[in-house]
Amino acid sequence: MNFSQQQPMEKNPRSEGKKNELNAEALRLELAEYAKTFKVSWVHLGQGLYSVHRDKLYHAWGYEKFEDYVIRELGLKKPLALKLVKTYFFVEQEEPAYLKKEFSEDREAAVVPNYEGLDVLRLARRRNEITRDDYAKLRKDIFDKGRDAALVKKDLTAIIKERKQVDPEEERERRNQASIKKFLGALKNFTNDMGSLKLVDADIVEEAEGLLKKLEEKYL
Repeated sequence: MNFSQQQPMEKNPRSEGKKNELNAEALRLELAEYAKTFKVSWVHLGQGLYSVHRDKLYHAWGYEKFEDYVIRELGLKKPLALKLVKTYFFVEQEEPAYLKKEFSEDREAAVVPNYEGLDVLRLARRRNEITRDDYAKLRKDIFDKGRDAALVKKDLTAIIKERKQVDPEEERERRNQASIKKFLGALKNFTNDMGSLKLVDADIVEEAEGLLKKLEEKYL
């Protein structure tokens, strides 16, 4: 037999499949770590912005206001920058464990909160209507269950709405104002139609416009 003409050894499909499985599992683990890093990466930006805002460092850089600096130099919108500042301060005061490297290392990627979830907790902490039990539940949804921040915020809004004390007199006044505005809107439309379509005499249209003006001056 001419060994120089031997065909290359065929690959073992089973070993190839095993190798592909190992590669896929390695990629899966890498993606989980990337997701964790992505979710907590805001901390560095929030911490820096907090220092800039607190110490007014932007003055030394030629900016009169904090928002001028974040918009012109960082390309960030003011609401986002302020949210990051407030959320970082909240985390530093209320959830310092989140800032430690071990926090995300010891958790599954799905339950590592991002800044939006933490901002919901910040808002909850500020509300008098929220009890300790309410806060504990919201925190558990964010930290332990990985529930979407938008859904947790809906829960927070529902709790506040349910607990908020409504003054009967204020509610009555609100309803009266709503009724008046609705009536004025209808009267305005009717007056415009009467004038443009000549449905009634001009003097009646004039009277209606005068009435509308008096009502608007008094109630709007």
